[in-house]
Amino acid sequence: MPTSPVILITGASSGIGAATARLFARQGYRVVLAARRFERLQALADEIEAQGGEALPITTDVGRLEEVEALAKAALDIYGQIDILFNNAGFGRLDWLENLDPQKDIASQVQVNLLGVIWLTRAVLPHMIERRRGHIINMASMASLVATPTYTVYSATKFAVRGFGEALRREVGIFGIHVSTIFPGGVETEFGEVAGFHRTTNVTTPAPLVLSADAVARAVWRVARRPRRSLIIPWLMSFGAWANSWMPGVLDWAIEQLFVKPERADRG
Repeated sequence: MPTSPVILITGASSGIGAATARLFARQGYRVVLAARRFERLQALADEIEAQGGEALPITTDVGRLEEVEALAKAALDIYGQIDILFNNAGFGRLDWLENLDPQKDIASQVQVNLLGVIWLTRAVLPHMIERRRGHIINMASMASLVATPTYTVYSATKFAVRGFGEALRREVGIFGIHVSTIFPGGVETEFGEVAGFHRTTNVTTPAPLVLSADAVARAVWRVARRPRRSLIIPWLMSFGAWANSWMPGVLDWAIEQLFVKPERADRG
């Protein structure tokens, strides 16, 4: 009798991760929930199981190699398979580079946003190679395609995730493993509460283009059902990526005039 597929989701305690867990559980997946906040993970697991699903909460700091490796081992020991790995955990600390703390703001972003993705993928990959199937979905950002002021370190990590996914896709495709990268624009999550940069200008993502966590979860589901190399959401954000590639000078000037000069004038 075939078993239900398994998806391992990092950053599952809130936002996109939690929304994705709920959606995949409704579609019959067993979900492995990984994040640092166990109380939230347990509450989500209880919610999923109350609705007839199956969930396994595992406290994990993806910025710590030993915890990442323990997560992969526990998921495989208990379920025996990982069909989809959704590398979703990440956060941003936004400010002018000279104001960012070297450890709390810079090193920690690199640890979680980049090394956590690489470490967990490496831990899961031998299992997928042995089975000759699997799907790795990496959550990137429009900041992977268009780098803007105050996003220096966050963009650096997300550009790296983009490159990691592209190279990995070309490494493991021969084993029947898919690698996809998703590039969302602004999303209504806790990101802004953690980011820390309070703008004095009104320059931000236009409200009609801001996504809900559920909308991003549905995009993850579409990619899981029909694997593709990449997906920009909402699709209108593709024009920003196009402008960054083909008219970088115009974009530089606009960002400087509309954002950098007024923000720097107020902050020094």
